[in-house]
Amino acid sequence: MTRRRLRVALDQGAGRSGDTASSLARLADRARAAADEGADLLVGPEMSMTGYALGAEVARLAEPADGPLAEAVARVAADTGVAIVYGFPERADGRVYNAVRLVGGDGAPLALYRKSHLFGDLDRDMYAPGDTPVVQADLNGVRLGLLICYDVEFPETVRAHALAGTELLVVPTALMHPNVRVPTLLVPARALENQLHLAYVNRCDVEGDLDYMGLSTLVGPDGAELLRAGPDEELLVADVDPAVTAELLAEQSYLDDRRPDLYGSLVP
Repeated sequence: MTRRRLRVALDQGAGRSGDTASSLARLADRARAAADEGADLLVGPEMSMTGYALGAEVARLAEPADGPLAEAVARVAADTGVAIVYGFPERADGRVYNAVRLVGGDGAPLALYRKSHLFGDLDRDMYAPGDTPVVQADLNGVRLGLLICYDVEFPETVRAHALAGTELLVVPTALMHPNVRVPTLLVPARALENQLHLAYVNRCDVEGDLDYMGLSTLVGPDGAELLRAGPDEELLVADVDPAVTAELLAEQSYLDDRRPDLYGSLVP
């Protein structure tokens, strides 16, 4: 029988900004710790392998999705048997994208997503926007979807995933103070209104002038917090069980009760 439960580890931390070697060493350590906890999947923050506020350094650090960094992460995944979601600047088609990649516990590439909603000049000065709204992969029989940080603050993005059958939405993030209502109010609401599991994994350190708040969370399809980090570095682990979602949907389904015929004016 296909396995349907996924044990997820949230890694609220990052290596030194601009130093992929330190990030890889840290990733290997965290993947081993996640494996010791029985985790199937390890999720890090936005741009976890390079740092987020890179400025001109992004040109040096950007590489293709199948470049040396990808090969190194794949080896970590294969060595530990833990699937990994990691962020990096992807160079493709003469552009650089803020990207996140999922590799399986055997090191095989499973999915690549490019951030589609860019946050202010900080993002726009470095990255081109992605144009694929829904990226998914199956992991241990669970349908996993990917977004990045600001993307989750748009209700349309999460609803698109719900309509496409995403069961666990993974959102690597680099959110700064004082935006505390995003992880504490908005993210649980997104999970609740779309009746899916949502893993929101934020940084918790300081990078230049940016003070990241942490508060990573795993939220269930009923809006309940299964995991909630504080402001400091943590590795938190919990199970995602799609059977919980199935039971909830059997009682009431927001998707089934929608009235799309009334919503045309929402899309000009």
